[in-house]
Amino acid sequence: MELRYLGFEQLQNARAFRFDIMQKGEATQHAVVTADMSLFLRYRIAIQEGPELCCTKLASDLKQQPAGEHVLTDLDLRAFCDNRTAEVERRMQARKSRH
Repeated sequence: MELRYLGFEQLQNARAFRFDIMQKGEATQHAVVTADMSLFLRYRIAIQEGPELCCTKLASDLKQQPAGEHVLTDLDLRAFCDNRTAEVERRMQARKSRH
C-alpha cells in the first residue's frame, strides 16, 4: 500500500489533509484525515508536521478499520510528543555515555 499526500483544505479551526491510497491491482481510493489545529498549538507541534502525522494515522487506521472517518486526535499528538521527548532523552544519554 502506498499513501500519497495531495494537500489540505482549511475548515475553520481544522485542516482536512487529503490522501490517495494506492494498492497494486486495485483502483485508487481517497481518504481525508481531519486535524484540529488548536492541538498543534497545545503540543507545540509545527504545522509542517501535519501531513506526516496524518499519514501515520491513516496507515494505522487502514490496518485496523479502513472505512470511516480518520481524525488526528489529542492522544495521537500527545503520543507524538512523548516519542519525540523520549528520543531527545535517548540522544542526550548517548552523548553523556560517550564522554
